[in-house]
Amino acid sequence: MKPDEMSLADLRRSLNEIDHQLLALVAKRQAVSRKVAEVKRETGYPTRDYHREREVIVDARDAAAKLDVSPALAETLMRLLIRSSLATQEQASVAAHGLGSGRRALVIGGGGKMGRWFVEFLASQGFEVEVADPAGAPSGALWVDDWRNCDLRHDFIVLATPLGATDGILRELAPRRPPGVVFDVGSLKSPLRAGLLALKTHGCKVTSIHPMFGPDTELLSGRHVVFVDLGCGEALEQARGLFAPTMVEQVVMSLDEHDRLIAYVLGLSHALNIAFFTALAESGEAAPRLARMSSTTFDAQLDVATRVAQESPELYYDIQRLNDYGADSLEALAKAVERIRTAVLSGDHDAFVALMSRGREYLEDRRTIAERRA
Repeated sequence: MKPDEMSLADLRRSLNEIDHQLLALVAKRQAVSRKVAEVKRETGYPTRDYHREREVIVDARDAAAKLDVSPALAETLMRLLIRSSLATQEQASVAAHGLGSGRRALVIGGGGKMGRWFVEFLASQGFEVEVADPAGAPSGALWVDDWRNCDLRHDFIVLATPLGATDGILRELAPRRPPGVVFDVGSLKSPLRAGLLALKTHGCKVTSIHPMFGPDTELLSGRHVVFVDLGCGEALEQARGLFAPTMVEQVVMSLDEHDRLIAYVLGLSHALNIAFFTALAESGEAAPRLARMSSTTFDAQLDVATRVAQESPELYYDIQRLNDYGADSLEALAKAVERIRTAVLSGDHDAFVALMSRGREYLEDRRTIAERRA
């Protein structure tokens, strides 16, 4: 049957067959990626090779052009495949190091989203993982309803509990002097100061970390984990060692520096998006009407704001309220909005241009630094 004689159903079946062939090729590519990861480990070669990635993308664009396929489509597809390959290689690297073989870890709050991420991360390194959470435990982990019933003889104790409860648990842990490394994964450290200090005072190996990514993250390349130095070098190095097999960027800083920067990295960005969707909700303009007038900038901002709106209001409130430096970023946002408002309402063209020029310079400097790191 000639293509022009095929029915719509026939054509759709043909597309389905091609899709299945594509998926089979993706599976084959991932299998090769696992072998690549093995060779890299044996030769000491780094997991990520930016020069090689560029070669793959350029070659794909050239091949696509010859096939009358959009080079942009080819590049997008190759970037997705590269990320998948890197994720496969990173997971293989973490598992191969086996840092947790014969060792135990306790995740308090392991039934939550971020807690589950750490359960899987530790289990992939060979740890025997116990979860203390009334809500239960992920499949494959040992479950206890209350951490107080544990012997606490674990090599690592991870607190992935709600921010408001973490300090109290840290202070309860301190008198029991657990011999392993204790760390929390909270978004803020100011509210945990007393509990972290209590553990340190009792001679415990304590540090604090902040994974700068969400629980759905598979590939850590391009992501950051902040490690808070509390003056216990052994705890800090052991916590950092957990992430050594990954491609995550490790950043070490003090507790106060962390919260001062987080006031802008999280506090400001959250507040900006909350203000954005609040202004829309109170504008009197129906969402369907605005959807018909969407623009590239509006759609991009709306996409980010939509994700923020789906997050926990309690957590986001705590990030704003409990940070010792939180008021600084809110004040900066209020002043910036007022300067824009004043420039527009007063017709001050030069002031408005100056705001945009200064912002452009700041963002270009940041982009330059990011490109140098890459």
